[in-house]
Parts: sequence; C-alpha cells; structure tokens
Amino acid sequence: MAFSSTLVFTVKRREPELVVPTKPTPHEIKKLSDIDDQEGFRFQIPLMFFYRDNPSMRGKDPVGAIREGLAKTLVYYYPFAGRIIEGDNRKLMVDCNGKGVLFVEADANIKIEQLGDNILPPCPFMEEFVHDVPGSGGIIGCPLLLIQVTRFICGGFALGIRLNHTMGDGYGAVQFLNAITDFVKGASAPSIPPIWQREQYLNARSPPRITCTHNEFEQITYNKQSSEDIMDSDKLIRMAIFFSPNDIQALRNQVSSENFHRCPRFDLITACLWKCRTIALNPADPDEMVRVSIIINARGKQGMPDIPTGYYGNAFTYPAAVSKAGILCTSPLSYAVNLVQNAKAQMSDEYIKSVADLMVIKKRPKYIANWNFIVSDLTRIGFDKVDFGWDNPVYGGCTFAPPVFILYNNFKNSSGEEGVVVPICLPPLAVEKFQYEVKKTILNLNAHDWRMKTRNFGQRRFGGSHLFQK
Repeated sequence: MAFSSTLVFTVKRREPELVVPTKPTPHEIKKLSDIDDQEGFRFQIPLMFFYRDNPSMRGKDPVGAIREGLAKTLVYYYPFAGRIIEGDNRKLMVDCNGKGVLFVEADANIKIEQLGDNILPPCPFMEEFVHDVPGSGGIIGCPLLLIQVTRFICGGFALGIRLNHTMGDGYGAVQFLNAITDFVKGASAPSIPPIWQREQYLNARSPPRITCTHNEFEQITYNKQSSEDIMDSDKLIRMAIFFSPNDIQALRNQVSSENFHRCPRFDLITACLWKCRTIALNPADPDEMVRVSIIINARGKQGMPDIPTGYYGNAFTYPAAVSKAGILCTSPLSYAVNLVQNAKAQMSDEYIKSVADLMVIKKRPKYIANWNFIVSDLTRIGFDKVDFGWDNPVYGGCTFAPPVFILYNNFKNSSGEEGVVVPICLPPLAVEKFQYEVKKTILNLNAHDWRMKTRNFGQRRFGGSHLFQK
C-alpha cells in the first residue's frame, strides 16, 4: 500500500457525549496499586484499530453497536466511569462516581483503502481519529477513557481510544475491549470477569524495602552529555520499521553460533535497535553509559506474583540493560543480545516487589530518560485480534512514537508477510545514519535476500516520516 502525499479528507464529528453504565454501580473510592501509581504512567495511551467492511455485518452500525456495548461493559468495569483523585503524598485513587467515559461519533469521507500505509504507527492522522476533546487530556479529574468511532464510506470504520495509563496496561486494555466485543456479539456478561484488587496485588510491603538494583530509575555514572539535548521533541522525525520473518532470521544467523539458538525475536530486534540507535545518536564520549529498559509483564510467568486472570491493572516493570556506548557500538550483535537477556532475567517476584517499595520510599520517581529508551512487545497482547463482528482489524495497536518509547506491533504488509512494525523517532541528523546501520546489521549474513526501501511519507508537523519496508 502506498502513501499519497496529496491525501485530503474530512472527518465530521458529532458533539462528544458521556457514556455511563446501563445500571447503577457502587460509588466508592478505590486506590491504585503502587505499580499503577508511578510518575511515568501519568499519561494517556492512544490506540487505533482499523476495520474493513464485512458483508455479513451490512445494516449494523458500528457506532451504535460499540456505544451500546461500552455502556454494558461499564457496569462490570465501573471504575473506568469514575475519575482519578489525588490523596496524601500524591497517592492516586479512583472516585467511582459513574460520570462516564467520553464517546465521539464521526464520519470520514474516504475509504479505508485510501489511507494506505498511514494506518501504521506513527499514524499521521491520529488526531483525526482520536480527537482531543478540550479538557479531557489530563490525569486528575478527567474522563479515564476517550473513544471515537469513525465510519468510512466503504463500510469500514476506525476505533480510536485514549486510555489513562494509571488504570491499566496493554493486557488490561485488551481485556476491556474484548468485554465490549462480547456484548456487541450478544453476550450477557464479559467472558472474563474483571478483577480489581489493586490493594492486594502489586502494592508495597510494610515496611517497604528496596532489595534489587533498578537502573531504570537510578542515575548511573558518567552522563557527560544529555541525550535530551539531542532528542529535541519539536524536531524529531517519526519513522516505522517493518521486520519480516527473513529479517529476523538474518539477525538470528548472526548469533546462532554463540549459544543463542532459541533467541526470541524480541531480543534480536531490541538488541539491533539499541545498538543502531546509539550509533546514530553518536554520544560524544565512548564511556557514556547508555541503557535500554525492557517492559516485562508479570502475568502468567513462573516465579512472578500470582496475578489472577481478569486483573486489568498495570502488572509490569522494565529492568534496564546498561553498557558503555563505545563498547555497545563496536561489539557484535551478540553482545547487545546478551545484555538484553540478562536484563530480562532480573525480573522476578522479588524484583517487582522491590519496584513497588521503591515507589513508596522514593516518592514515585519517573524512569530515567537520559540515554535510555523503553521497549515493549505488544505482539502477543491481542490488539490484532479485537473483533467486534467485522473480523480482526487490518491494524490494531499503539499509534505513537514518543522519544523514549518503542512499541512492537503485529502487521501484515502488502506482500502478505506477517512481521513486526516498530515506530521510532530520531533527530534529523541521525536518520540517515540509523537507516544505514539497520541495513548493515541485517545485511551482515543475508546480503542477497535483503533489500531496504525508504518511502518518504511527506512533510508533517514533526518534520517528516519514513517507512523502511522490505
């Protein structure tokens, strides 16, 4: 699918409305867990889902169906209909007052096919499909969800969501969305009953005690040059990279002789991006300490807290791999892979308890942004399987690429290859170098099979964007 730089369309939105639960719900105060209540989670997560027309659903309005399913879902997930309040020591709680979530009905005068590759993150039209209702973008006292359903003239539609991150993570978001799909398809209750119990799971111990090393929060030595000076958010270029199965295999070939035979694709992509990004940013001092923080979810993993099915709060931490920049940039890919895997191995029941305790002891610090970026694998969460009856989305997942975060999403390209699409942003002077380094890394042992194309997505308010695609 190709991008047209001349694409112009109009989205007509009706006045936002508040959707409330269809039945009375408890009015109570619920505390968030100490994992939920982090400074780094006090932002809104945008999600996008694009659906094609389905002949079997002709005559059924996606706007009405989702609005009705949402109202029924809020009976079970009634905290989402409340508002965040702040208590002593900035402790976050939910006032379950039933005020409702924001819902926007919209129509776009184009077909979904005309959007082409623009459905990929970072979607340049995200603000059209998740319109920022004035006064809704805060954390305290604002609606916890904003949902916009936009019909296309072809019969398809887009579902845009903005979620207060303190309320839940990707798994929680999918669980909530699947509850809506249950009601849209005629169920009388969610297939997975929701569980709150934030006061029982992932709270700090009494007394709290930090028992692990947390490089994701702690300043480390050197830091002679701030990466924040380089990563000026007003000048960054947003890009997306598509990793096909052949590309992953090319990376795996480079480490297969070094006891990484079963190396997960996440580790390979993360190691590749960490190394190439660092080379492209070119730290002034080779002794500068750089890191990558790896989001690891505790659900269903051995040696982790016994989090029950249905729990929709945040249930992850992000231990960091650390290296001197010069060593990372000049070492083979296996060096970065080893550091990534060692960082993942830090995650345990004790580690996540230590993070919760650290939040209380150090008053909920934000992650370290200097020479750090945070990666999250969303490919197994189920965003691409959220089906309201119109079949699975053409694309479903996160749509943004903030300076410090990289989020891996599933995507099937125009050739039918199922791979991983990764949004990333870089300063203009680093883009060409980054392209070259990624290409060189994958070419290492697969020179005849790999070709990289750069598609210019045109000038945008952030300076431009490129898609690297096989």
